[in-house]
Amino acid sequence: MPVADTVVLGENVVIYHPDLANLYGCKIGDGTRVGTFVEIQSDVEIGANCKIQSHCFICSGVTIEDGVFVGHGVMFTNDRYPRAINDDGSLQSAADWTCLPTRVSKGASIGSNATILPDLVIGQYALVAAGAVVTRSVPDHAIVAGNPARIVGSTSPSQRTPA
Repeated sequence: MPVADTVVLGENVVIYHPDLANLYGCKIGDGTRVGTFVEIQSDVEIGANCKIQSHCFICSGVTIEDGVFVGHGVMFTNDRYPRAINDDGSLQSAADWTCLPTRVSKGASIGSNATILPDLVIGQYALVAAGAVVTRSVPDHAIVAGNPARIVGSTSPSQRTPA
């Protein structure tokens, strides 16, 4: 499914291969670029001048502010206890779980193949290292790496340390 009619696109948004993306019910800000094989679900808001690399999954409940970089293969989640069925064996529906929000703040960067668990905030200008599993909120300007992600440095110009 390409870009659905329910998608709200700002000015100068680039979707490199619309036939190889799955976007529905989301809002994408001015100047943002979206790579191939990306899925952006309903109730997602992406700010202006972001870069969403290929093979990303951005699920309902995610808000991405302006100027954010999302590397290749980044996966967001919105449910801490995912299940296909209820205790009685019936298939779960939207009424059987709560969508937990995630916010990626202005200027943050998320490296390739990172996994972002729900109900957290990635701070302004924070950097999530490639392959990290983010299980809790990340402070502004923090560099986090590992599984679970831990602070390993700072992006603050006055405190910049290597990752």
